Amino acid sequence: MSPVPDFVLEIREMIGTHPLWLPGVTAVIRRDDEILMVERADNGAWTPVTGIVDPGEEPAVSAAREALEEAGVVIRVDRLASTSVMSEVVYDNGDRASYLDLTFACTWISGEAYVADDESTDVRWWPVDGLPPMSDSMSQRVAAALSGEREARFTS
Repeated sequence: MSPVPDFVLEIREMIGTHPLWLPGVTAVIRRDDEILMVERADNGAWTPVTGIVDPGEEPAVSAAREALEEAGVVIRVDRLASTSVMSEVVYDNGDRASYLDLTFACTWISGEAYVADDESTDVRWWPVDGLPPMSDSMSQRVAAALSGEREARFTS
């Protein structure tokens, strides 16, 4: 499975490398005192499960779908933890995109985590107090999901 959804490839055929504005999700999946993290195949970074929302798809449904597709786990999406906008990304092929990220606090329900697609090279549970190094953006998303706050954080 390609990490780029078919609908994005179709749009790219029409607009080339012009900037795209895409909704994305981050699923911070908790199992007791552990967080599920994936090691990304494209850059080697450890992150929670992430993905692009399909056209017409509810973002919480997208988060659950991505967890199953990327890590083979069934989750419950508990709440919206934060929203943020990522700076424009320019890919090696020249494609440009900006993402509206919706981060969800999630709970593991079932399934043994494994690398379920070609977007990751490793999938594992990490202790909440011993997470691998990650970008500031990802650290903020995880912190928002673990905060226990009822309201979503809106970052600027």
